[in-house]
Amino acid sequence: MTTSNVTAIEAPLRRLRLLDRFLPVWIGAAMLAGIGLGRLIPTLNQSLNHVQVAGTSLPIAVGLLVMMYPVLAKVRYGEVGIVAADRRLLVSSLILNWLVGPLVMFTLAWIFLTDLPAYRTGLILIGLARCIAMVLIWNDLACGDATAAAVLVAVNSVFQIVAYAGLGYFYLEVLPHWLGLSAANVNVSMWMIARSVLIFLGIPLVAGYVTRRIGERTRGRTWYEGTFLPRIGPLALYGLLFTVVVLFALQGDTITHRPFDVVRIALPLLAYFAVMWSGSFALGMGLRLPYARTATLAFTAAGNNFELAIAVAIGTFGVTSGQALAGVVGPLIEVPALVALVYVAQWAQRRFYTDGRTR
Repeated sequence: MTTSNVTAIEAPLRRLRLLDRFLPVWIGAAMLAGIGLGRLIPTLNQSLNHVQVAGTSLPIAVGLLVMMYPVLAKVRYGEVGIVAADRRLLVSSLILNWLVGPLVMFTLAWIFLTDLPAYRTGLILIGLARCIAMVLIWNDLACGDATAAAVLVAVNSVFQIVAYAGLGYFYLEVLPHWLGLSAANVNVSMWMIARSVLIFLGIPLVAGYVTRRIGERTRGRTWYEGTFLPRIGPLALYGLLFTVVVLFALQGDTITHRPFDVVRIALPLLAYFAVMWSGSFALGMGLRLPYARTATLAFTAAGNNFELAIAVAIGTFGVTSGQALAGVVGPLIEVPALVALVYVAQWAQRRFYTDGRTR
């Protein structure tokens, strides 16, 4: 990646220095605020879920779209072809996301939740839903390659539409039968998956592309990347914090009344994020990818599309099911875990890389 490109990617983060530096504090405050709201207003859960978008609460959908727009407006769409030509990155990402990731989650779910089939099924559904939303903000905070992230997310979206239902059948029915384990039945429509992708990726992607095209055409790239992007940059973190507040408000009652269940679900999730992220980052280093693309490879492999997993769990097993609870706990664990991994990535950059290249 060129110096100018790195500067363009990092410029908004420098303007967000205060937010970025104390991000764990803001995340923690947002979690506590959400739990407090959920406890203080018992009917808040019903109110927030009254209107839904693709099976996701409208406030969460709005938060996700606001969060993703600045990141996708930052992408240099004219350089997508360069990223797509990097076969090491693309092939590694496909293998990690569609072969390694689901298998790791399947294994961890059975190890940690052998006696809790509903939660186990919910975790497997999460493992099959590859990230198309929040991964962009983690990648951005870690100074990953924004264009590469957009390409990998787009590729994952296509695979998600085509492969999710088939993989669900394989991991919940076929593979357990082969291994002599109990199986679960799940029916997932292709339209449910496509709808999630079109809303949570398609809308901000189109908005970001149109914004860059109009901005560069009317005011030039220097103004767009030096003035406009820093102005809209804070929206990404504001959207993230808003989403965290809503998520924890929706589940505040569950967290406080069923803490042991949350812990049981959290343990395999934490193991999953650690294994997938560290293994993917090590692979990127082994392939001699520059830091920005190594970070992108790691975060796109570790993140999951919780909107889709929750929608599938609710649509198949019901809103009060254990599968749905596992789906909801997913992002509650993913947010602090991947925030922590952002700092691990920044440490690894200082420790193992010089000018973006491995030492």
